Amino acid sequence: MKILTFDIEDWFHILDNDSTKTVESWSGRESILQQSVSWILETLESHDQQATFFCLGWVAEEHPDVVRMIHEQGHEIACHSFAHQLVYEMTPDEFKADTTRAIQQLEDLTGEKVTTYRAPGFSITSDCSWAFEVLADSGIEVDCSVFPARRAHGGLHSMDITKPAIGMVSGHSSTLKLFPMNYRKALGRRFIYSGGGYFRLAPEALLKRWFADDDYVMTYFHPRDFEPDQPMVDGLSSVRRFKSYYGINKAGDKLKSLLQEVRFTDVRSADRSTDWQNARRIQLT
Repeated sequence: MKILTFDIEDWFHILDNDSTKTVESWSGRESILQQSVSWILETLESHDQQATFFCLGWVAEEHPDVVRMIHEQGHEIACHSFAHQLVYEMTPDEFKADTTRAIQQLEDLTGEKVTTYRAPGFSITSDCSWAFEVLADSGIEVDCSVFPARRAHGGLHSMDITKPAIGMVSGHSSTLKLFPMNYRKALGRRFIYSGGGYFRLAPEALLKRWFADDDYVMTYFHPRDFEPDQPMVDGLSSVRRFKSYYGINKAGDKLKSLLQEVRFTDVRSADRSTDWQNARRIQLT
């Protein structure tokens, strides 16, 4: 099961950075979404592949044509929050309002129910596991927010989960179908190679081997990962600039090469093909 997903954010949706932290700070910045998402869609069409697109409600509001373009090509539209804020910096009420607004915006635009979610930056941690309860209350049925490794924006490194599982929410009749990130181990640490900086950093031959060897792979890509001519976000440290921009020139060719060799599926198809009755059950809250 190799799942292909894209988080539809603009080049300035960088988390935990003062110059781009608020919705107000995004005003007046030129978008790259039209051209970068068009490239992604053309690439997927040429390789006859389907993907799930986790879209910001803000993108649906400010750039509805981008979301319509994705939807019209038959790809799954999922929720990536409204305002792309770190979950562990929000209160339950703030998170609920953000999630509700995002789902409503996406459903109004596409005319279809949205039941799949991924948190910005995978920022649901053990300290804010209440977020899973909010998601269940909001009508979310499938969650792709579990990042079972350490990362700058949190992650659930204590959760040893490597395959789709059922998430149990305390005091709640509903459950969540979980599609976590997959990981590899090196020097006793887990790392995620199927998206973000590790994907851009790793040699193509090594990536192909990992993708081929692992039975379950969950990817996460962004439009900016494949856009060499994008502006550079101001205020980033040298380390964060490296993490955010290294390897962008070659990332597009890496993706095309993978699409030629790996048969991907989207989240909704993976959901239908999973034997949930026999899946592992995990307590989330």
